[in-house]
Amino acid sequence: MGRSLLTFALLVVVTATALGFSRAEQVNNSASGSLFWSSANGAGHLVGSAETEESLDEHDEFDGGFPSLDGMLQWAIGHSDHVKLESKAQDVKQLSVDEMQKRQMELKELVEKLEMPSDAKLMKIAIDDLNNSSLSLEDHHRALEELLILVEAIDNANDLHKMGGLSVVTRELSNSDSGIRMTCASIIGKASQNNPIVQEQVLELGALPTLIMMVKSSFIEEAIKALYAVSAIIRNNQNGIELFYSEGGDVMVQGVLSNVTADVRLHRRSVSLVGDLAEYQLEYSSRPEPPFFSNCALVRPVLDLTTSDDLDLQEKVLIALKNLLMLRSSEVLVVDGFCGLKGALERMRYQLQQEEVRREYASDVEGLCKEVHLIYLEKLNKVSQVPT
Repeated sequence: MGRSLLTFALLVVVTATALGFSRAEQVNNSASGSLFWSSANGAGHLVGSAETEESLDEHDEFDGGFPSLDGMLQWAIGHSDHVKLESKAQDVKQLSVDEMQKRQMELKELVEKLEMPSDAKLMKIAIDDLNNSSLSLEDHHRALEELLILVEAIDNANDLHKMGGLSVVTRELSNSDSGIRMTCASIIGKASQNNPIVQEQVLELGALPTLIMMVKSSFIEEAIKALYAVSAIIRNNQNGIELFYSEGGDVMVQGVLSNVTADVRLHRRSVSLVGDLAEYQLEYSSRPEPPFFSNCALVRPVLDLTTSDDLDLQEKVLIALKNLLMLRSSEVLVVDGFCGLKGALERMRYQLQQEEVRREYASDVEGLCKEVHLIYLEKLNKVSQVPT
């Protein structure tokens, strides 16, 4: 479409577009996606709940603005009353040169209002705010919440380090404010999730040792978010796993598992981490198995969690035990009863059979319990047949 023709068409839908802009503002301030625009230094900011995974669906056109005037035109036509649109077209044909120029200026202002910042621009604004020491703690909190939303997209996560954002977030892990530290840990965890590029960047920046220490925090939420980040950084990453062990990550996990008063969410994450580490070892079985796996100091606390009434935790415990049993190094423990596995499984099965509220889920977990027991018996039989 020619530039002059496109401009004319846009002039025709100025009124309709203005109405559409009113709708856009309503969408922008609605609860859908929990997104709204604010400003620390007069620039647009994206603020919202980082936990939501709902999309804007029919309002997706507002996510990154209109990429072109053609896009603007298509949106405007789609949101216009076609009868009124035709009437406006006749009116525009009668405009003088001066009136046409005036309408063009109105259109330009309208386009500027409707244009939303790109993700890259929003990330830059947030990073600049974090580097601005004159801004309030509240502004820094908001900037981090914006980044937490934005890094959900893998492209944004990959761009975070290029823009200097990952260095800033890593630096802020040492902030005196626990809320800042928690959100930084969440950002690193979310950006690193199944993302080898970001995992390596985080390792190079030295964030892992700090996060391991944060798991020991007396602030439960901080410890949970830090453990989430640790798990995301090292999952299926050999460099990360090696650093995890060298920084005492195994001792940290054993400490969490042994703490009977620890929050159940910490227990869930810790057991999941053990299961992931064992699964990775199984996948790369040619590599030497660390003593971490063949130690009752690890296995006993895991077995103790079989008495929990949390079905999700019980399921994660069984998955971890299953993976541990399949390792070569488990043979040493199997000979001695795998730190009391048989009794723990019997008690667990009895407990699961008493579950009435979540009967179907409990039945599935009980099936997994039987599977773990069979693996144990097969391993025991194999070890027993080895000549002494």
